Amino acid sequence: SARLGTYQQYLAARELKRKSWRYHKKYLTWFQRHEEPKVTTDEYEIGTYVYFDYETGWCQRIKSDFTFEYPYLEDELQPAPK
Repeated sequence: SARLGTYQQYLAARELKRKSWRYHKKYLTWFQRHEEPKVTTDEYEIGTYVYFDYETGWCQRIKSDFTFEYPYLEDELQPAPK
């Protein structure tokens, strides 16, 4: 679940969002546009993204021709319950 556990995680997430990173609920990691999308529709956009590869220790990697489907965009940023 994308529920952000601790207040520190909440602050980190808020900072990432401020820098235009977006959380992907299917891949469970953060993506950022590397350039303007090649295609944008109401349901998705296609382009080159930088993302955190948590399986290799949160290295940043580039994914080209990636389809970011908006239903998977985590846009709820709620403070964690204290």
